[in-house]
Amino acid sequence: MDRGTERDDPPHGTAAAGRIPLAVVVVDREGLVSHWSRGARRLFGTAREEAVGRPVVDLLPVSGALPEDDETAPYGAYAAYDGLGPDLESSLDGRLFYPAAGRARLTAADSDRIDVLWWAYPLVGPGPERLLVLAADAGALRPEGTGAGAAVERIAPGFALHTDFPGAEDLARGLPEILPSMSVGESARIVAQVLELGYPVLEFSQNDRVPVTPDWGVPRRAERKARRQRAAAAALSGEPLPQDAEDEVEDLEYVAVRERLEFLNEVSGRIGTSLDLSRTIVEVSRAVVPRFTDVAGTYLREQVVAGEGFSDGVPDTTTMWHRVALEHTDEPGRWDDVVPVGEAMPFPADTPFFQCMTTGEPVLVPRISEQLGHMIAARFEKRDIRPLITGRSMLVVPLKARNVVLGFMILLRHPERVEFNDMDRVTGAELAARAGLVLDNARMYTYQESVAETLQDSMLPHIAPRMSGCDIATRYLPGTLLGRVGGDWFDSVKLPGSRTALVVGDVMGHGLNSAAMMGQLRTAVQTMAALDLPPAQLLRNLDDLAQRLGEHYLATCLYAIYDPIASELEIANAGHIPPVLVRAENGRSDLLDLPTGAPVGVGGVPFESVRVRVAPGDRLVMCTDGLVEVRGEDIGVGLATLCESAAHPAASMDDACDTIIRALNTRGGRKDDVALLMARLNGIEPEDVAEWRIGHDPREAGRARAAVREQLHAWGLGSVAETAELLVSELVTNAVRHSHSRPIGLRLVRGDTLLCEVDDDDHTLPTLLSAGRLDEFGRGMRVVSTLAREWGTSRTGSGKTVWFELTVPRR
Repeated sequence: MDRGTERDDPPHGTAAAGRIPLAVVVVDREGLVSHWSRGARRLFGTAREEAVGRPVVDLLPVSGALPEDDETAPYGAYAAYDGLGPDLESSLDGRLFYPAAGRARLTAADSDRIDVLWWAYPLVGPGPERLLVLAADAGALRPEGTGAGAAVERIAPGFALHTDFPGAEDLARGLPEILPSMSVGESARIVAQVLELGYPVLEFSQNDRVPVTPDWGVPRRAERKARRQRAAAAALSGEPLPQDAEDEVEDLEYVAVRERLEFLNEVSGRIGTSLDLSRTIVEVSRAVVPRFTDVAGTYLREQVVAGEGFSDGVPDTTTMWHRVALEHTDEPGRWDDVVPVGEAMPFPADTPFFQCMTTGEPVLVPRISEQLGHMIAARFEKRDIRPLITGRSMLVVPLKARNVVLGFMILLRHPERVEFNDMDRVTGAELAARAGLVLDNARMYTYQESVAETLQDSMLPHIAPRMSGCDIATRYLPGTLLGRVGGDWFDSVKLPGSRTALVVGDVMGHGLNSAAMMGQLRTAVQTMAALDLPPAQLLRNLDDLAQRLGEHYLATCLYAIYDPIASELEIANAGHIPPVLVRAENGRSDLLDLPTGAPVGVGGVPFESVRVRVAPGDRLVMCTDGLVEVRGEDIGVGLATLCESAAHPAASMDDACDTIIRALNTRGGRKDDVALLMARLNGIEPEDVAEWRIGHDPREAGRARAAVREQLHAWGLGSVAETAELLVSELVTNAVRHSHSRPIGLRLVRGDTLLCEVDDDDHTLPTLLSAGRLDEFGRGMRVVSTLAREWGTSRTGSGKTVWFELTVPRR
């Protein structure tokens, strides 16, 4: 082969020093030229810029059949072609699935007619179908001084019908002389392939990892394509490889690399369209079937599926792998019962899968033998997977990111399809690398989402569905676009006198900072509520706290105290949307008219409380603005919808909440998180409350015990009368000892529990003391703490209240 300096191109019909123009043309499915080599320019006289994108039949016009007196008359079958050949024409319609060859007379630009030999190879692989067309000047291939018939016999295009070609061994020994980089063993294999496959090898690639033509779908081509097309003229005609073939190597390798990159880019565009882990898994599996493989099974670490973190160590035989997806081209259901999605299993050390997961490198098995198939099948109890895998080509590729193996994919090809080869190994590894990054992003998002949900759940209270005199239901919806962590919260706090504090708040902003501030404010509200502060005073204190936390800490808050005995709500508002009150009497729902106030953290703005009379069965609905506010829509529309949906009859509190969520959350455009609290204000009937006034005489403790005993028997609670008498005696005795002038109050409230309250005008709160055997004081409150279901104390405007609860039989 002449590797010297390129000289001027010879005329169409001549050969100079063995240099013969070899045209390489790639035609797309529509018959348009997508690749036009330098040899094509030399042979047909048209520049690449003018050829690409034009119909191939316009660039290669047929002049007509060869004349009858043509010296190639013995091969009249080829002379009868009146075009590029019927096989070539049919291939442009997608009907050619095998190599074809022919001979035609064409009219080149600014030249006489050219008698050409052509070969056509369908390119099956990623992207649209294409056709590779090779053409050579038949006249230039005829050596000078050689009879025409003999020349044609050597160069006539065709396909060998047998393998006992005379001189094959000589040709095999001669190829290394033509191609110095080739070994004798390699050349013998090339010649054998030419004879076996029946069509020429064009040229040799200098990089075994890049196929000359991207062809993954035709059996026995992927591994050998680079060798079959390396010496078209040399292998069949005996001529040295043309100098121009080096250019063709570069052109074809460029096409091959481009096609591979197009395929990888196309796959990359199809995966990772969302950060949802389940959706990403399906996208990854479907991206490779059937283009690259016929079966794709995806396995992920147990921690990845669960959205948990894990160490960076190498997996071992105890690592559990979940089969999260399985795509295949087999008949439906063939794989479902044998290898169902969702199954978790470890993999032994003597399997290709374990090798892949521990080394982080692809593992190629050209064909699964019966022995290997039996070994793999032995890992599946009571299921025989040998018919599914034996005889197939297998490629196991790791799904890893940041050098951590997240999982792996098992790729299988049908026995009749081309085996996986080294190039497929490289391509599969690149596919898996891209898929691994996408999966890792989804995994990290899922993990962070899980952490955020855990944080949010830890900050939101688990409210009891029943409080004294009211039923409560809540809902929390995370933001849809701005993260799952926000500053919205709700709460309920048990207060003395069978009262309940109801709270809804919204920290401005989103993310962890807002959630952290929400946690601080919620804790502060609970602490101040336990001090039984009035709503307006509580919001003033909360405003001071927010200012101390920082100038950017702002939040709205709605704080209400429900007194079921007085049938009254006391509410204060700090810049929050007003609550809705649904009247049980007529089903009417209205926004409560409250002084709006400013958000806590602004400072210097007073807060006012409003008292609202309520009736048993009325419902109070409190929510954050994320439920009613939609971008581009007046908030009044959302508030009106809230009132309407809150008034809708429902079988339960949970159903009522769901009705509101469905009415407001389906409008679209919601980005903020949502907190919703609904309370049904049942009240406490007057006959369930008993009150007494007690003087400061120590003998009043005995009168209190008698009154309590009589009342409990009247209520049918005689079973707890003895305990109640003892505890009331301790509290009344302490009140008589420490109170000043105001009468002592004693109240019993019958509900789900028995509540007993004793109040006096002393502001000192009792505490538990460690009393010795001889100590006179300190035992009373310890007795209360031991026998009561729950007890507590709080300051009031005139002193303090000490209370306890006892569990009572269900009524």
